[in-house]
Amino acid sequence: MTVKQATNLKAICERDALVEAMSLIAGVVATRTPTPALQCVRITGQDGHLKLAATDAEVSLTLTIDRVDLQQDGDTLVPADKFSQIAKSCDDQTITIASDSESLLVRSSDSRFKVFGFPISESPEIPTFTSDGPDFTIDAAQFRGMMERTVFAAASDHSRYAINGVLVDRTGKTLRLVATNGHRLALASGVCDGDKENQQCIVPTKAMVLLRRLLHDEGVVSVKVDSGRVVFHIDDGANNTATLSSNLVEGTFPPFEDVIPKDLDQKVTINTEGLTRAVRRAHLMTNEESRGIRLVFDNDKLVITSRAPETGTAEVEIPISGFTGEKMEIGFNPVYIIDALKVVGADEIVMELKRSDKPGLIKSGGNFTYVIMPVSLK
Repeated sequence: MTVKQATNLKAICERDALVEAMSLIAGVVATRTPTPALQCVRITGQDGHLKLAATDAEVSLTLTIDRVDLQQDGDTLVPADKFSQIAKSCDDQTITIASDSESLLVRSSDSRFKVFGFPISESPEIPTFTSDGPDFTIDAAQFRGMMERTVFAAASDHSRYAINGVLVDRTGKTLRLVATNGHRLALASGVCDGDKENQQCIVPTKAMVLLRRLLHDEGVVSVKVDSGRVVFHIDDGANNTATLSSNLVEGTFPPFEDVIPKDLDQKVTINTEGLTRAVRRAHLMTNEESRGIRLVFDNDKLVITSRAPETGTAEVEIPISGFTGEKMEIGFNPVYIIDALKVVGADEIVMELKRSDKPGLIKSGGNFTYVIMPVSLK
Protein backbone atom coordinates (compact mmCIF):
# COMPACT_ATOMS: atom_id res chain seq x y z
CA MET A 1 0.00 0.00 0.00
CA THR A 2 1.28 3.44 -0.91
CA VAL A 3 1.51 5.83 2.03
CA LYS A 4 -0.08 9.20 1.32
CA GLN A 5 2.42 12.01 1.71
CA ALA A 6 1.32 15.59 2.28
CA THR A 7 2.75 18.30 0.04
CA ASN A 8 2.73 21.96 0.99
CA LEU A 9 -0.20 23.94 -0.36
CA LYS A 10 -0.47 27.67 -1.00
CA ALA A 11 -3.46 29.49 -2.41
CA ILE A 12 -5.30 32.82 -2.34
CA CYS A 13 -9.02 32.08 -2.08
CA GLU A 14 -12.07 34.23 -2.68
CA ARG A 15 -13.50 34.44 0.81
CA ASP A 16 -17.23 34.14 -0.09
CA ALA A 17 -16.65 31.08 -2.28
CA LEU A 18 -14.65 29.41 0.49
CA VAL A 19 -17.27 30.16 3.15
CA GLU A 20 -20.07 28.82 0.94
CA ALA A 21 -18.15 25.62 0.20
CA MET A 22 -17.28 25.06 3.85
CA SER A 23 -20.89 25.50 4.91
CA LEU A 24 -21.74 22.59 2.61
CA ILE A 25 -18.82 20.52 3.87
CA ALA A 26 -20.03 21.13 7.45
CA GLY A 27 -23.20 19.23 6.58
CA VAL A 28 -21.17 16.08 5.94
CA VAL A 29 -18.49 15.85 8.62
CA ALA A 30 -19.26 13.68 11.63
CA THR A 31 -20.17 15.58 14.80
CA ARG A 32 -19.36 12.80 17.24
CA THR A 33 -16.86 10.14 16.35
CA PRO A 34 -13.80 8.44 17.86
CA THR A 35 -12.07 8.98 14.51
CA PRO A 36 -10.77 12.58 14.31
CA ALA A 37 -10.24 12.38 10.54
CA LEU A 38 -14.02 12.11 10.06
CA GLN A 39 -14.32 15.62 11.50
CA CYS A 40 -11.82 17.00 9.02
CA VAL A 41 -11.81 18.46 5.54
CA ARG A 42 -9.13 17.47 3.07
CA ILE A 43 -8.01 20.52 1.07
CA THR A 44 -6.21 19.77 -2.19
CA GLY A 45 -4.80 22.24 -4.68
CA GLN A 46 -4.33 20.90 -8.19
CA ASP A 47 -4.76 22.02 -11.81
CA GLY A 48 -5.57 25.59 -10.77
CA HIS A 49 -8.49 24.51 -8.58
CA LEU A 50 -9.07 23.93 -4.88
CA LYS A 51 -10.81 20.72 -3.94
CA LEU A 52 -12.52 20.22 -0.56
CA ALA A 53 -13.51 16.71 0.53
CA ALA A 54 -15.07 15.24 3.67
CA THR A 55 -16.99 12.18 4.83
CA ASP A 56 -18.70 10.76 7.90
CA ALA A 57 -18.10 7.23 6.55
CA GLU A 58 -21.64 7.06 5.16
CA VAL A 59 -22.04 10.28 3.17
CA SER A 60 -19.14 11.87 1.30
CA LEU A 61 -18.84 15.22 -0.45
CA THR A 62 -16.19 16.64 -2.77
CA LEU A 63 -16.39 20.24 -4.01
CA THR A 64 -14.24 22.06 -6.55
CA ILE A 65 -13.65 25.82 -6.29
CA ASP A 66 -12.26 27.74 -9.25
CA ARG A 67 -12.31 31.21 -7.67
CA VAL A 68 -8.79 30.75 -6.35
CA ASP A 69 -5.24 31.74 -7.23
CA LEU A 70 -3.38 28.46 -6.69
CA GLN A 71 0.30 29.29 -6.18
CA GLN A 72 1.49 25.85 -5.12
CA ASP A 73 -0.12 22.44 -5.45
CA GLY A 74 -0.51 20.37 -2.30
CA ASP A 75 -2.97 18.99 0.21
CA THR A 76 -3.70 19.09 3.92
CA LEU A 77 -6.15 17.63 6.44
CA VAL A 78 -7.59 19.99 9.08
CA PRO A 79 -10.66 20.15 11.39
CA ALA A 80 -13.56 21.34 9.27
CA ASP A 81 -15.49 23.28 11.90
CA LYS A 82 -12.50 25.36 13.01
CA PHE A 83 -11.42 26.16 9.45
CA SER A 84 -15.00 27.15 8.58
CA GLN A 85 -15.27 29.42 11.62
CA ILE A 86 -12.00 31.14 10.74
CA ALA A 87 -13.04 31.75 7.14
CA LYS A 88 -16.37 33.24 8.26
CA SER A 89 -14.64 35.52 10.76
CA CYS A 90 -12.42 37.20 8.15
CA ASP A 91 -13.73 40.37 6.51
CA ASP A 92 -11.36 40.54 3.52
CA GLN A 93 -12.44 39.61 0.01
CA THR A 94 -9.57 37.10 -0.18
CA ILE A 95 -7.95 34.71 2.29
CA THR A 96 -4.48 33.20 1.93
CA ILE A 97 -3.95 29.60 3.06
CA ALA A 98 -0.63 27.77 3.25
CA SER A 99 0.12 24.36 4.71
CA ASP A 100 3.16 22.62 6.12
CA SER A 101 3.50 19.06 7.33
CA GLU A 102 1.59 19.68 10.57
CA SER A 103 -0.70 22.68 10.19
CA LEU A 104 -2.55 25.12 7.97
CA LEU A 105 -1.78 28.82 8.09
CA VAL A 106 -4.74 31.12 7.34
CA ARG A 107 -4.06 34.79 6.74
CA SER A 108 -6.14 37.89 6.08
CA SER A 109 -5.05 41.53 6.09
CA ASP A 110 -5.27 41.82 9.88
CA SER A 111 -5.33 38.24 11.19
CA ARG A 112 -3.12 35.18 11.32
CA PHE A 113 -4.29 31.71 12.29
CA LYS A 114 -2.45 28.43 12.65
CA VAL A 115 -4.69 25.36 12.61
CA PHE A 116 -3.13 22.09 13.72
CA GLY A 117 -3.97 19.31 11.30
CA PHE A 118 -3.52 15.57 10.90
CA PRO A 119 -1.23 13.48 8.72
CA ILE A 120 -2.68 13.22 5.24
CA SER A 121 -2.18 9.45 5.54
CA GLU A 122 -5.14 9.44 7.97
CA SER A 123 -7.47 10.92 5.37
CA PRO A 124 -10.40 8.51 4.80
CA GLU A 125 -11.10 7.17 1.34
CA ILE A 126 -13.76 9.18 -0.48
CA PRO A 127 -15.53 7.73 -3.55
CA THR A 128 -14.92 9.51 -6.83
CA PHE A 129 -17.06 9.83 -9.94
CA THR A 130 -16.01 8.43 -13.29
CA SER A 131 -17.57 10.17 -16.27
CA ASP A 132 -18.07 6.95 -18.24
CA GLY A 133 -21.45 5.31 -18.03
CA PRO A 134 -23.71 7.02 -15.47
CA ASP A 135 -27.04 5.27 -15.00
CA PHE A 136 -28.86 8.48 -15.94
CA THR A 137 -28.48 12.24 -16.16
CA ILE A 138 -31.02 14.94 -15.33
CA ASP A 139 -31.24 18.72 -15.50
CA ALA A 140 -30.11 20.16 -12.16
CA ALA A 141 -32.96 22.67 -11.81
CA GLN A 142 -35.58 19.99 -12.53
CA PHE A 143 -33.99 17.57 -10.07
CA ARG A 144 -33.84 20.22 -7.35
CA GLY A 145 -37.53 20.99 -7.85
CA MET A 146 -38.40 17.31 -7.53
CA MET A 147 -36.44 17.05 -4.30
CA GLU A 148 -38.07 20.17 -2.85
CA ARG A 149 -41.47 18.55 -3.44
CA THR A 150 -40.59 15.27 -1.72
CA VAL A 151 -37.75 15.38 0.83
CA PHE A 152 -39.84 17.25 3.40
CA ALA A 153 -42.24 14.31 3.67
CA ALA A 154 -39.59 11.70 4.55
CA ALA A 155 -39.52 10.12 7.99
CA SER A 156 -36.77 10.83 10.49
CA ASP A 157 -35.58 8.18 12.94
CA HIS A 158 -38.56 5.96 12.16
CA SER A 159 -38.56 2.35 13.31
CA ARG A 160 -39.36 1.35 9.72
CA TYR A 161 -35.86 2.11 8.54
CA ALA A 162 -36.72 1.97 4.84
CA ILE A 163 -38.81 5.17 5.00
CA ASN A 164 -35.94 7.18 6.52
CA GLY A 165 -35.01 8.20 3.01
CA VAL A 166 -36.29 9.06 -0.46
CA LEU A 167 -37.08 6.43 -3.05
CA VAL A 168 -35.45 7.07 -6.43
CA ASP A 169 -37.49 5.14 -8.99
CA ARG A 170 -36.50 5.22 -12.66
CA THR A 171 -38.47 3.56 -15.41
CA GLY A 172 -36.91 4.30 -18.77
CA LYS A 173 -36.66 8.06 -19.02
CA THR A 174 -39.26 8.72 -16.30
CA LEU A 175 -37.83 9.48 -12.86
CA ARG A 176 -39.94 9.54 -9.72
CA LEU A 177 -38.95 10.58 -6.21
CA VAL A 178 -41.14 9.35 -3.35
CA ALA A 179 -41.03 10.09 0.38
CA THR A 180 -43.34 9.15 3.25
CA ASN A 181 -43.51 9.11 7.04
CA GLY A 182 -46.52 6.81 7.22
CA HIS A 183 -49.03 9.67 7.62
CA ARG A 184 -48.34 11.44 4.32
CA LEU A 185 -46.67 10.67 1.01
CA ALA A 186 -45.16 12.99 -1.59
CA LEU A 187 -44.40 11.96 -5.17
CA ALA A 188 -42.72 14.11 -7.81
CA SER A 189 -41.92 13.00 -11.35
CA GLY A 190 -39.69 14.27 -14.12
CA VAL A 191 -37.78 13.32 -17.25
CA CYS A 192 -34.20 12.06 -17.32
CA ASP A 193 -31.77 10.72 -19.91
CA GLY A 194 -30.69 7.12 -19.58
CA ASP A 195 -30.97 3.78 -21.36
CA LYS A 196 -29.92 1.44 -18.56
CA GLU A 197 -32.27 -1.07 -16.93
CA ASN A 198 -35.03 0.24 -14.67
CA GLN A 199 -33.85 0.74 -11.11
CA GLN A 200 -34.92 1.65 -7.59
CA CYS A 201 -32.90 2.70 -4.56
CA ILE A 202 -33.51 4.50 -1.25
CA VAL A 203 -31.25 7.49 -0.60
CA PRO A 204 -30.89 8.66 3.03
CA THR A 205 -32.65 11.92 3.83
CA LYS A 206 -29.39 13.53 4.97
CA ALA A 207 -27.83 12.94 1.56
CA MET A 208 -30.87 14.29 -0.30
CA VAL A 209 -30.96 17.45 1.82
CA LEU A 210 -27.28 18.04 1.07
CA LEU A 211 -27.79 17.34 -2.63
CA ARG A 212 -30.64 19.84 -2.82
CA ARG A 213 -28.33 22.53 -1.39
CA LEU A 214 -25.73 21.74 -4.06
CA LEU A 215 -28.09 22.22 -7.01
CA HIS A 216 -28.73 25.54 -8.76
CA ASP A 217 -30.52 26.69 -11.89
CA GLU A 218 -27.73 25.63 -14.23
CA GLY A 219 -25.98 22.34 -14.81
CA VAL A 220 -26.48 18.61 -15.11
CA VAL A 221 -26.58 15.86 -12.50
CA SER A 222 -25.10 12.45 -13.39
CA VAL A 223 -26.19 9.54 -11.21
CA LYS A 224 -24.56 6.15 -10.68
CA VAL A 225 -25.84 3.39 -8.38
CA ASP A 226 -23.51 0.50 -7.59
CA SER A 227 -22.74 -1.91 -4.74
CA GLY A 228 -25.01 -0.35 -2.14
CA ARG A 229 -23.92 3.23 -2.89
CA VAL A 230 -25.16 6.09 -5.01
CA VAL A 231 -22.96 8.79 -6.49
CA PHE A 232 -24.32 12.15 -7.69
CA HIS A 233 -22.00 14.32 -9.77
CA ILE A 234 -23.00 17.92 -10.41
CA ASP A 235 -21.41 20.01 -13.17
CA ASP A 236 -22.71 23.58 -13.36
CA GLY A 237 -21.03 24.21 -16.69
CA ALA A 238 -18.84 26.95 -15.20
CA ASN A 239 -15.86 24.90 -13.98
CA ASN A 240 -17.47 24.19 -10.60
CA THR A 241 -18.21 20.56 -9.82
CA ALA A 242 -19.42 18.61 -6.80
CA THR A 243 -19.61 14.90 -6.10
CA LEU A 244 -21.88 13.55 -3.36
CA SER A 245 -21.87 9.85 -2.55
CA SER A 246 -23.88 7.97 0.03
CA ASN A 247 -24.61 4.52 1.32
CA LEU A 248 -28.13 3.44 0.38
CA VAL A 249 -30.87 2.70 2.89
CA GLU A 250 -31.42 -1.03 3.25
CA GLY A 251 -34.87 -2.55 3.20
CA THR A 252 -37.96 -2.38 1.04
CA PHE A 253 -39.82 0.85 0.47
CA PRO A 254 -43.60 0.62 1.00
CA PRO A 255 -45.65 -0.13 -2.15
CA PHE A 256 -46.37 3.56 -2.69
CA GLU A 257 -48.58 3.11 -5.74
CA ASP A 258 -51.00 1.11 -3.57
CA VAL A 259 -51.11 4.00 -1.07
CA ILE A 260 -52.30 6.54 -3.65
CA PRO A 261 -56.13 6.30 -3.69
CA LYS A 262 -57.69 5.76 -7.10
CA ASP A 263 -61.42 6.08 -6.31
CA LEU A 264 -61.71 9.66 -5.09
CA ASP A 265 -64.85 11.17 -6.62
CA GLN A 266 -64.63 14.82 -5.55
CA LYS A 267 -62.17 17.20 -7.21
CA VAL A 268 -62.00 20.68 -5.73
CA THR A 269 -59.91 23.53 -7.16
CA ILE A 270 -58.53 25.99 -4.59
CA ASN A 271 -56.28 29.03 -4.80
CA THR A 272 -52.92 28.04 -3.29
CA GLU A 273 -52.16 31.33 -1.55
CA GLY A 274 -55.68 31.66 -0.18
CA LEU A 275 -55.65 28.12 1.21
CA THR A 276 -52.22 28.65 2.74
CA ARG A 277 -53.35 31.78 4.59
CA ALA A 278 -56.54 30.11 5.79
CA VAL A 279 -54.80 27.00 7.10
CA ARG A 280 -52.15 29.11 8.85
CA ARG A 281 -54.86 31.09 10.64
CA ALA A 282 -56.74 27.99 11.70
CA HIS A 283 -53.47 26.46 12.87
CA LEU A 284 -53.17 29.27 15.43
CA MET A 285 -55.96 27.68 17.44
CA THR A 286 -54.50 24.20 17.71
CA ASN A 287 -52.27 22.71 20.37
CA GLU A 288 -50.76 19.38 21.41
CA GLU A 289 -54.19 18.05 22.37
CA SER A 290 -56.01 19.20 19.24
CA ARG A 291 -53.61 19.15 16.33
CA GLY A 292 -56.24 18.77 13.64
CA ILE A 293 -58.25 21.34 11.71
CA ARG A 294 -61.73 20.70 10.32
CA LEU A 295 -62.37 21.32 6.62
CA VAL A 296 -66.04 21.64 5.65
CA PHE A 297 -66.72 21.59 1.88
CA ASP A 298 -70.11 22.96 0.89
CA ASN A 299 -71.00 24.09 -2.65
CA ASP A 300 -68.63 26.94 -3.57
CA LYS A 301 -67.00 27.53 -0.20
CA LEU A 302 -64.60 25.85 2.20
CA VAL A 303 -64.89 26.61 5.90
CA ILE A 304 -61.85 25.74 8.01
CA THR A 305 -62.28 25.58 11.78
CA SER A 306 -60.12 24.68 14.74
CA ARG A 307 -60.49 24.52 18.49
CA ALA A 308 -57.96 24.45 21.31
CA PRO A 309 -59.30 23.63 24.77
CA GLU A 310 -58.83 26.52 27.20
CA THR A 311 -57.58 28.75 24.35
CA GLY A 312 -60.33 29.38 21.83
CA THR A 313 -61.60 28.69 18.34
CA ALA A 314 -60.98 29.83 14.77
CA GLU A 315 -63.13 29.89 11.63
CA VAL A 316 -61.88 30.89 8.17
CA GLU A 317 -63.87 30.79 4.91
CA ILE A 318 -62.45 30.73 1.38
CA PRO A 319 -64.01 30.17 -2.08
CA ILE A 320 -63.58 26.92 -3.99
CA SER A 321 -64.78 25.53 -7.31
CA GLY A 322 -65.72 22.10 -8.59
CA PHE A 323 -67.33 20.63 -5.47
CA THR A 324 -70.58 18.94 -6.50
CA GLY A 325 -71.37 16.46 -3.74
CA GLU A 326 -73.17 16.71 -0.43
CA LYS A 327 -71.64 18.74 2.39
CA MET A 328 -68.51 16.99 3.59
CA GLU A 329 -66.27 17.30 6.66
CA ILE A 330 -62.74 15.98 7.06
CA GLY A 331 -59.88 16.60 9.48
CA PHE A 332 -56.21 17.05 8.57
CA ASN A 333 -52.97 17.94 10.30
CA PRO A 334 -52.51 21.62 9.29
CA VAL A 335 -48.71 21.34 9.23
CA TYR A 336 -48.93 18.59 6.62
CA ILE A 337 -51.11 20.79 4.40
CA ILE A 338 -48.87 23.84 4.78
CA ASP A 339 -45.75 21.79 3.99
CA ALA A 340 -47.25 20.69 0.67
CA LEU A 341 -48.54 24.13 -0.29
CA LYS A 342 -45.05 25.60 0.20
CA VAL A 343 -43.63 23.49 -2.60
CA VAL A 344 -46.39 23.06 -5.20
CA GLY A 345 -45.20 26.02 -7.27
CA ALA A 346 -48.62 26.71 -8.78
CA ASP A 347 -51.35 29.30 -8.30
CA GLU A 348 -54.01 26.63 -7.83
CA ILE A 349 -54.10 23.13 -6.45
CA VAL A 350 -56.62 20.34 -6.90
CA MET A 351 -57.75 18.50 -3.77
CA GLU A 352 -59.36 15.11 -4.32
CA LEU A 353 -61.56 13.54 -1.62
CA LYS A 354 -63.87 10.61 -0.94
CA ARG A 355 -65.02 10.45 2.70
CA SER A 356 -63.96 11.80 6.07
CA ASP A 357 -62.21 8.52 6.89
CA LYS A 358 -60.32 8.22 3.59
CA PRO A 359 -57.01 9.83 2.57
CA GLY A 360 -57.09 13.04 0.59
CA LEU A 361 -54.95 14.05 -2.38
CA ILE A 362 -53.33 17.36 -3.27
CA LYS A 363 -52.17 17.65 -6.87
CA SER A 364 -50.36 20.25 -8.95
CA GLY A 365 -50.15 19.59 -12.66
CA GLY A 366 -49.13 16.07 -13.59
CA ASN A 367 -45.83 16.06 -11.73
CA PHE A 368 -46.78 16.33 -8.05
CA THR A 369 -49.04 14.09 -5.97
CA TYR A 370 -49.43 14.37 -2.21
CA VAL A 371 -51.36 11.89 -0.09
CA ILE A 372 -52.45 13.02 3.37
CA MET A 373 -54.14 10.82 5.94
CA PRO A 374 -57.16 12.23 7.81
CA VAL A 375 -57.15 12.80 11.56
CA SER A 376 -59.97 12.22 14.02
CA LEU A 377 -61.79 15.36 15.15
CA LYS A 378 -63.55 13.78 18.11
